[in-house]
Amino acid sequence: MARLKHATATSAGGIVIRSIDGVPHLVAGRRRRARDGMTWTLPKGTPNPGETLEEVALREVAEETGLRVRLVAPLDAIQYTFVQGGARIHKTVHFWLMEPVGGDLAGHDHEFDEVRWVALADAPALLTFETERALVERAAALAAAGPEARA
Repeated sequence: MARLKHATATSAGGIVIRSIDGVPHLVAGRRRRARDGMTWTLPKGTPNPGETLEEVALREVAEETGLRVRLVAPLDAIQYTFVQGGARIHKTVHFWLMEPVGGDLAGHDHEFDEVRWVALADAPALLTFETERALVERAAALAAAGPEARA
């Protein structure tokens, strides 16, 4: 039996939060994957040459959601491993708490089939991956704490 090659990958993304009628919501996207079926996930992606992680996060969130956003505070990174193309890939995804400053969800790119605002309280039941659910919980607490707690 052949051994898999090992590789690493890095991505960056964001948890975009806004209040709708006094209820905090975040942006999530749905995509179809051959292996996983349908997944609901947070916007994120891989760097272009020369980009900082912050630049990657801002660009990927804008592309995948149609929103213009600003960074509010850094969040934890999540890590996971998957197999693709004969390699076992250990991936680290760096996240930021973000807020929208413009744009429209209708402008999202092809990477998501659907993008929508989801009440923070409903996000754990919707998001596919446990690592993202745990991160959303921490982001919700940070957002609720307000700007003085992030200083």
